[in-house]
Amino acid sequence: MLTEEKPNSLIANHEQLRGLLGTYGPASLQCLRDDALERYMRAGVPTTRDEEFKYTPLADLRDIDFRPSYGSIVHRKDLLNTPVGEIEAITLAFVNGEYAPEISTEGVLPDGAVFCTLREAMETHEEIVLKHLGKVHQLKGKLGTTNDERFRDLNTAYLSEGAFLYVPKNVALEHLVHVLYVSRADHGPFAAYPRTLVVLEEGSEAKILESYVGLGGRYFTNAVTELSVHKNAHLEHTRFQAEDLEAIHIGLVAADQETDSVLTSNNAMFGGKVARLDSNFWVGGQNAETWLNGAYVGTGDQIVDNHTRIDHAVPNCNSFEVYKGIIGGEATGVFNGKIFVYEDAQKTDAKQTNQAILLSPTAQLNTKPQLEIFADDVKCTHGATVGQLREDARFYLRSRGIPKPEADALLVYAFAAEVLEKISIKSVRDALERVLYEKLNPGQRPPGE
Repeated sequence: MLTEEKPNSLIANHEQLRGLLGTYGPASLQCLRDDALERYMRAGVPTTRDEEFKYTPLADLRDIDFRPSYGSIVHRKDLLNTPVGEIEAITLAFVNGEYAPEISTEGVLPDGAVFCTLREAMETHEEIVLKHLGKVHQLKGKLGTTNDERFRDLNTAYLSEGAFLYVPKNVALEHLVHVLYVSRADHGPFAAYPRTLVVLEEGSEAKILESYVGLGGRYFTNAVTELSVHKNAHLEHTRFQAEDLEAIHIGLVAADQETDSVLTSNNAMFGGKVARLDSNFWVGGQNAETWLNGAYVGTGDQIVDNHTRIDHAVPNCNSFEVYKGIIGGEATGVFNGKIFVYEDAQKTDAKQTNQAILLSPTAQLNTKPQLEIFADDVKCTHGATVGQLREDARFYLRSRGIPKPEADALLVYAFAAEVLEKISIKSVRDALERVLYEKLNPGQRPPGE
């Protein structure tokens, strides 16, 4: 039950929001919502006194009256002006958190595979949904200090719309699937709580693009994505965030991996006034492989925050993490990477690298790599570097007649593009590299276009 003293504006419209959500789903789903709301109510909006949000102020979440979201009119021509508007894929689109069939695209999936809204999946595949929803990578009782999960609870409390991908045993998806969340705050500030659930059964394969695109205005997106990768399954998950520069975006990607699975996570964060992503990966099956590739850019007065956590709980697993940041203007970047190697996780090979470039004297980066090892026979490394553009490389380009702004943009583009090049889908890779270059050099196209 809500108390009279509300800890923030997000729950001020609680009854109205619950009414809009309706009561779809079984009683157990409503219990899941109620329990999550109670946990969030005890925690409230974090402040900079909370260690996990030390460099990420969220006063706007307490001060701004974010109303429940409702639809805005978005046409296909509006999407063509977005970075991902021309990518060929089977697309499930949402506008301001609501399913938008008019800008979604259909496609043929193999027998047994399902790609639909979470609301529809609750009706047609209730058992599978309830088995995984809210269960992926629960941190309670695990080693070390946990990443703060109050926004996961807030998302669950108002769980309604979202996407569901299910790939059955030994089935490989031939086509890219795309979950597209579009936001346009043309009716005043709103809050949306999209949820994405991906389940790959044993021996299956899939590639999924998850995009967050802003078309203007002030809003709050609180997104949760859960990835369940079963035995010998292969998943490439690319998450692209280009929210409006007035928006607040807080997201969580939680993943569970079983034996012999391979999970590649590509994360590109370019938008938002305040942008935060927690990536929590539970490696729970032997011979599993985990790849985390991240590129984040902050300009103006943006705050871009990445927190990652990998739990190696069993022997003979590998993880490779590379995050690269570009911070300019008066922007602030944050990277906190945690790796835990459990006592039984012998023969673990874990590597973590965070590199960042500061483009101005007023830009800031706060980086904190953490590696906690409780096993003896392991190979684990981590490192963090923060620097500026090399003068010799800049001089080389300038001597070839390239003006300083373009020379700097080329050098920084090459620095971050090394991460984006790991995306295996060419159309997605090209689109994100184009966004990266244009953000660093407005109005210009990448070399070769």
